[in-house]
Amino acid sequence: MQRRDILRAGLAIGGGAALPALAQPANTTFIWSGFPAGGLGDQVTRPLLEQMRGKLPQNLVYDTKPGAGGRIAAEFVKRSTPDGNQIFQTPASVMVLQPHVFKKLPYDTLADFTPIAGLCAFTTVLTAGPGLPADVRNVADLLRWAKANPNAANIGNPSSGSGMHLASMLLAKQSGAPLNPIPYKGGAPLLNDLMGGQIPVSINVISEVLPQIRAGKLRALAVSAPTRSKALPDVSTMTEQGFKELAYVEWLGWFGPAQMPPARVAALNAAVNEALATPAMAEALTKVGLEPLRATAAQFAAQVRQDHGYWAQVVKATGFQPEDA
Repeated sequence: MQRRDILRAGLAIGGGAALPALAQPANTTFIWSGFPAGGLGDQVTRPLLEQMRGKLPQNLVYDTKPGAGGRIAAEFVKRSTPDGNQIFQTPASVMVLQPHVFKKLPYDTLADFTPIAGLCAFTTVLTAGPGLPADVRNVADLLRWAKANPNAANIGNPSSGSGMHLASMLLAKQSGAPLNPIPYKGGAPLLNDLMGGQIPVSINVISEVLPQIRAGKLRALAVSAPTRSKALPDVSTMTEQGFKELAYVEWLGWFGPAQMPPARVAALNAAVNEALATPAMAEALTKVGLEPLRATAAQFAAQVRQDHGYWAQVVKATGFQPEDA
């Protein structure tokens, strides 16, 4: 398809490189992901926008501005006109954890953005690839292997400053195992290296590794949620395996710049929630182990503030020293 045809259809999935040079198409709203195509954002947003087609006066176009753990896209939307035509789609960690792990950010995540809607909640999975011996089946096995193989004990995560990055650091600190956290630039490149054996183990968004786990190509050692995942009921939690501090759930959501018109926020929120309630969307999310988040904009904003405070306490308790962004 030609790009103009995709725009007419109201849905585009691309790399984000060409769009900034083009004038903003009339009557179009862009949803920007801060991570490369092929990961969680695609899995959720492709079916979501299909269900939202024709529900708003504007065409909805999804694209990416990857880099800096989501911060490039965040700053772009923060600086945009607050009319709701530039939306930042992000996992929770960019908004509620990164402010506590980086010394300097070009924005205040609570003051410079308008929470619009939550899309889904997701757990993360401690995942073994072909680079890890087949007899490593749980967290205790992993820690024994890491202590016996310190030079090979790298543990990947999809981005610097993410919940999965901090979780890998906490696991190393609390266990005393020489696990070396390796941040990637998105879930898709991390999965490629995990499948190829370049990195032996990683912490991944469940939807990005679930097909490979079910096919027996990867092994789930533990899930991060406080309770077992419906998608992986036979896999025990980090809490069950003795690491209750590593119990957490993340979410994916939409944000606009500060001072968005309340009517615009309400219209977008209503359209998202209507789409999430459709059988097609429920099937798409359940298939990859995700849970829909249906909440008002005010409820979502309250969740953001609550999680911001939670991660502040976690980072302080671990003694983690903030890094330069």
